[in-house]
Amino acid sequence: MSRLSIFEHDKGDAPVATFTGLADIARELGQVGVRFEQWEASQPVAPGASQDEVIAAYRADIDRLMQEEGYKTVDVVSLTPDHPDRAAFRQKFLSEHTHAEDEVRFFVAGAGQFTLHIGERVYDILCEKGDLIGVPDGTRHWFDMSESPYFVAIRLFNNPAGWVAEFTGDDIAQRFPRMTPHASAQSAGTKAAA
Repeated sequence: MSRLSIFEHDKGDAPVATFTGLADIARELGQVGVRFEQWEASQPVAPGASQDEVIAAYRADIDRLMQEEGYKTVDVVSLTPDHPDRAAFRQKFLSEHTHAEDEVRFFVAGAGQFTLHIGERVYDILCEKGDLIGVPDGTRHWFDMSESPYFVAIRLFNNPAGWVAEFTGDDIAQRFPRMTPHASAQSAGTKAAA
């Protein structure tokens, strides 16, 4: 179940509010300029589908977002619990950072946890299959995929170089909850889309 927990920036032990309704999550995130949408595939996406097949299943929403926001490239990334470099990949995203462009992810399968540091609040969002999150450029945030990651995600970029981070040097991410392995990680086989 998708979830948004909102914390005071200096108190990572207990949220001040938690939302699980998709409309509530979209409303709360929209108030701080973060896009949250639900997408449905126009055709089935089988485990092990190619990048082209995954993109084709969501082409209408991808094209809409590219037209609205000017994104230039799209790709698909996936990670499974048995990936030999999963710990290194996880560590890469765990520290607070910003980007010079929006960070846009749509979860085709599995889950990931985006945590945003906006003003005096921290917004912790568990994104699951069907969720799209658009984190505006310059937003301080970090991402966790758990110790046993499983996700397939479509990424949209303005910069053809892809993911480029500027780390803030703040240790705030260490004071907030990490993602626990998602139920889909236990049932994931070694094959995932893309």
